[in-house]
Amino acid sequence: MKDRVMETDNVLWDNIILGDQEAYRELYDTSADMLFRYGLRYVQDTALIKDCIQDLFLDLYHYRRNLSPKVNIRFYLLRSFRRKIHLAVKKYAIANRLETADYFSITYEPDVEQQRIAAEQQQEMLRILTRELNDLPARQKEVLFLKFNCELSYEEVAGIMKISVPTCRTLAYRAFRQLRSSMEKVPVLPLLILLMSWLSQKNN
Repeated sequence: MKDRVMETDNVLWDNIILGDQEAYRELYDTSADMLFRYGLRYVQDTALIKDCIQDLFLDLYHYRRNLSPKVNIRFYLLRSFRRKIHLAVKKYAIANRLETADYFSITYEPDVEQQRIAAEQQQEMLRILTRELNDLPARQKEVLFLKFNCELSYEEVAGIMKISVPTCRTLAYRAFRQLRSSMEKVPVLPLLILLMSWLSQKNN
C-alpha cells in the first residue's frame, strides 16, 4: 500500500515538474488544508497563512525545472512552508514593532459529530490534554504535531525543523514524559492512544 502511494506521488511530482496544471490543482487540493492547519500553529492571521501557501505554489511553478525528481511531497511542502511562515511572521513582527519568540499552539475544537459521539468524560480529558500540551515548549509541540498529525518519520520531522534526529526523538520523549507526569491519573497506554488519535484528527 505504501509503495503504491509513493508511486502515485512520484507520478504526480513528475507532472508538477513538467508544469501540468491539473497536477498542480491536485497537489493544492490535497495539501492546502494540511498547510493551513500547520500555519495556524504559528499565527492566527489567516490571510497571512493563505498568502504563504499561495507563494509556495507560485514558487513551485516558477522553479519547477530546478525541483529534485524524487522527493517526499509532504516533507518538501511542510519544510518549504515552515520557512515561508517563519519569514512572514518575522517581517510582520518587525513591521508592527513586536517581539518575536518561539510560538506553537495546539487547539481543541471538536465538531458537532465528535461532540455527539465522544463521551463527556473523554471530551473533558481532551480539554485537559490540550491545556497540558500548550504548557510544553514550542519545539516539543511542533515535533508531536508533525509526527502524529502530518504522519512524518522522526527523520523527516528533524529535516523540517533543522535539528538532529536524536534531538527530535529527545524532544518527543520529553514531551510525553511531561504529559505523563501532568496527567498521572491516566494510565500510560490510554494516554498514548489518546494523544496519538487526537493529534491525528484532521481538524486539529
